[in-house]
Amino acid sequence: MGLWETVRLGLLADGLWGPDRRPLTRAECQALFDYADDQVERAIRRGRKGALAAYRDATVFKTIYGWGLRCSEVCRLDLADWYRNPKAPELGGFGALHVRWGKRTKGSPPRRRTVLSVMPWAVEAAEDYVANLRPRYRAAADHSALWLTERGGRLMPREVEARFAEYRRAIGLEEGLTPHCLRHSYVTHLIEDGADPKFVQVLLSPQQRVHDVQHKPGAGGDLCGGGGYLPPSITQSCRRFDAGPTGADARLVA
Repeated sequence: MGLWETVRLGLLADGLWGPDRRPLTRAECQALFDYADDQVERAIRRGRKGALAAYRDATVFKTIYGWGLRCSEVCRLDLADWYRNPKAPELGGFGALHVRWGKRTKGSPPRRRTVLSVMPWAVEAAEDYVANLRPRYRAAADHSALWLTERGGRLMPREVEARFAEYRRAIGLEEGLTPHCLRHSYVTHLIEDGADPKFVQVLLSPQQRVHDVQHKPGAGGDLCGGGGYLPPSITQSCRRFDAGPTGADARLVA
């Protein structure tokens, strides 16, 4: 069995592969993010309540895609789950994300994993939310949750799913697509852009982790022997959050 087939079967077991879990295309992802951003501007322009929540939800969708998260995982994130990656100082305190509430197996506690940040545009969106938007919530100083509600609680998966459904209908996507499809898109787009399937397998596994990002050819070992550079096309998104590519020589190393 080939490596890609092994990854595919793992995604199938995880619920990431199937007719009802197709990935969004790049154009669909961009349309979703642009529409979400537009709702923030629209609320501000009309002086309506809800601009803060719209901005939060737009950033949630970018975070799900940018780090390949499940809806339940993103909602359980705390502010303290962001970490620096000394090999990528340009990403500041958002170089890695510690997922503490991963999918559990029967009879086991939630599985943990650390996901390295590989999309600077997503880092820019998350950093801007933490610095400029989250402090506006009244519970910001007293609550550990990354995503807060206006009532001072933690954002729940059903709220993310409801917002996604609203935006999905608005941009003409078919029924049945859920926020989980953004995680599938993360996997698919990494592989389409040339990331070694072994990298994807390691990144999604709670038993293994990618612990380094090299930005110079030959600066480190290969990813579990697989190697492969991450192309700039996966590290940047056009229009609003284009922070520039990490570089054609960005190597992900385990």
